[in-house]
Amino acid sequence: MTGPLRIGNASGFYGDRFDAMRDMLTGGPLDVLTGDYLAELTMLILGRDRLKDPVRGYAKTFLRQLEECLGLAQERGVKIVANAGGLNPGGLADAVRELAGRLGVVGVRVAHVEGDDLGSRFPDALTANAYLGGAGIAACLRGGADIVVTGRVTDAALVTGPAAAHFGWGEADGDLDRLAGAVVAGHILECGTQATGGNYAFFGERSGRELLRPGFPVAEIHEDGSSVITKHDGTGGFVDVGTVTAQLLYETSGARYAGPDVTARLDTVTLTQEGSDRVRVSGVRGEAPPPDLKVGLNRLGGFRNEVVFVLTGLEVEAKAELVRAQVEDAFGRNKSRPQDVRWELARTDRPDALSEETASALLRLVVRDPQQDPVGRALSGAAIELALGSYPGFHVTAPPGKGAPYGVFEAAYVERGTVDHVAVLPGGERRSLEACGGSLVLEDLGRPTLPAPLPGGPTRRAPLGLVAGARSGDKGGDANVGVWVRTDDAWRWLVHELTVERFRELIPEADELTVVRHVLPNLRALNFVVVGILGAGVASQARFDPQAKGLGEWLRARHLDIPVALLEATAPIEPTEVHP
Repeated sequence: MTGPLRIGNASGFYGDRFDAMRDMLTGGPLDVLTGDYLAELTMLILGRDRLKDPVRGYAKTFLRQLEECLGLAQERGVKIVANAGGLNPGGLADAVRELAGRLGVVGVRVAHVEGDDLGSRFPDALTANAYLGGAGIAACLRGGADIVVTGRVTDAALVTGPAAAHFGWGEADGDLDRLAGAVVAGHILECGTQATGGNYAFFGERSGRELLRPGFPVAEIHEDGSSVITKHDGTGGFVDVGTVTAQLLYETSGARYAGPDVTARLDTVTLTQEGSDRVRVSGVRGEAPPPDLKVGLNRLGGFRNEVVFVLTGLEVEAKAELVRAQVEDAFGRNKSRPQDVRWELARTDRPDALSEETASALLRLVVRDPQQDPVGRALSGAAIELALGSYPGFHVTAPPGKGAPYGVFEAAYVERGTVDHVAVLPGGERRSLEACGGSLVLEDLGRPTLPAPLPGGPTRRAPLGLVAGARSGDKGGDANVGVWVRTDDAWRWLVHELTVERFRELIPEADELTVVRHVLPNLRALNFVVVGILGAGVASQARFDPQAKGLGEWLRARHLDIPVALLEATAPIEPTEVHP
């Protein structure tokens, strides 16, 4: 019986905690250390880097981290797998070899995975990258690699690849379930400290010291595909069923979580608290992957700029109306109106305020145009020339600049067999990996059986967040909001109360958008997908919170009629004090 494979994470995004790699290598036993550096916005940033210099296009932070940690990883026998290669995994692999030589670290075997770049098929896109699975990573590790760098693989592939290589998973009966278990573990690890108490809805129930510096997560993967999510002893943060549930719901949707390796059934996941900072993930079923691979496309959408007017004191609405009319008049007279002009008034002011800041509201003007001049010089002229001739107390948070380019993200799909997934082994051998096994077209599973509603009783108007947690995020132009509860009685109430109609009442921004509700009884969770709320994706900055990170917390802050029995059963939350 093969022992568990200990896989840690040291990065959830490009720019995450720099010293996490060293902390993870020195903090406890590991077999593999992964790093997730890529996101939709990151690919756009790397694409712009590549325009300036064709040899760039990878995450430079990863190299700087390796400069401190390469020798340490070799000494401890820890393999490193990261998608930091971005748009140039071969270039990063060469840079790692050069770094090893410069540092005098002998015997480092570096491999990389390529084939995700589909720019030739989408010539009008700045970047076009297929989401590959873990097969290339597995081939590199089986070929003796110590370090594997990739381009655009799925985040979970950083775990499925090492697990498949270690346990010998392939196309045998049951391997789909095992791979699905690894996908779930990979999804829990991918965002780093979000699995160990970071960004957690019920953070107020924990001590401030636990929250200061959460440790990064570790998954102990077993041969049957089950895992235990934990962290190194003595590190900050905490791991419980709630933190793992929250991360499982992050940027997912329904019961079928599709990927290039396998479709994992999230409705089969069982979470069990095994002890302090140890949560077992078991029971995950897998299905054949879909026949197509997702392709992320980033395009330059034009130029964007904004200015925020500060409206202080009385008659806020009238002041906002005046400056809007003045700016629109200036656009008209100068024949320089940007193609897209959006105004948003945030009533952050309070009556009889004790500070000027709390007596002020913010009027945000955002403009977009295919050309830079209408959002730069034209906006500056229209907005700032009003300084002495507009509403009383006129000032802005900062003058508008020249305007910056913004990106547009969209997803496309290509047939799996048409993508050349290549593992470039340490000796330079190129191994092309054919799409093996069958595929299964994704279909709606239908509505699961719901529990009986909670019996009637007295209710009290209160915030949803007193009984429910939430975590939200972005997928292209859509946002998802995962909502979960911690008791069976709360679940019986939530699943019948928080319908699509109620969600739209609580989140008016979604009132005219398509909202899809997914029910996950095993997790006592609902997952709402709000289609199109983020416009053309995070890089287009279509709303105040462009990645929908706070959407779930807004939902938790909304009031509705909650059974008194549930409110009384909720543990009191003491104020959190944070002391460094």
